[in-house]
Amino acid sequence: MNILFFLTPKSEVVFIYEDESLRQALEKMEYHKYSSVPMISRTGRYIGTITEGDMLWGIKNKFNLSLQEAEHLPVTAIPRRSDYLPVRIDSKMEDMLDRALAQNFIPVVDDQKNFIGIIRRKEIIKYFYDRMCKEGDSNSKLAAKYVMA
Repeated sequence: MNILFFLTPKSEVVFIYEDESLRQALEKMEYHKYSSVPMISRTGRYIGTITEGDMLWGIKNKFNLSLQEAEHLPVTAIPRRSDYLPVRIDSKMEDMLDRALAQNFIPVVDDQKNFIGIIRRKEIIKYFYDRMCKEGDSNSKLAAKYVMA
C-alpha cells in the first residue's frame, strides 16, 4: 500500500531547523511533550532526528552550559547518537515494519531528500492489525489483540 495514505504532512509535524538554538529546541520539545523531533534545513532537506537524550548527553559531556548560553548554541553542535532513517515517498508500508520497531516515527523525504512529513508508529501498527483482522484467522485476531494492547 502507498505510504502517502498514512503520511502526517510537514505542516502538521513539530520539527526544528538545523540553525535553531539548543534552547529553542528544548523549549519546543518541552512545550509539545515530544522526546524526539525531526531536524531539517531551511531549504527543507531532512538532516536527522534529535532526542532529549542527545541534548542531555551533549550538554553533560561536551558543554558546561547555562540556559542563557544555550541560546547561542546551534542544535547541530549537539552530537546525535543515531538518526531516524528516512524513507522515500515511493516506499511501501511493508518496508516500514523493521524501522517502526526501533523508531517512534519514520521521516519521509521526496526525490530531492526534502522532508515532507512523517509516518507514526501507531499508523503502521494499525495498518498491520487491520490487515491481520481482514484475513479472518481467529489466531491472527487474538495475536493482533495483544499487539494493540
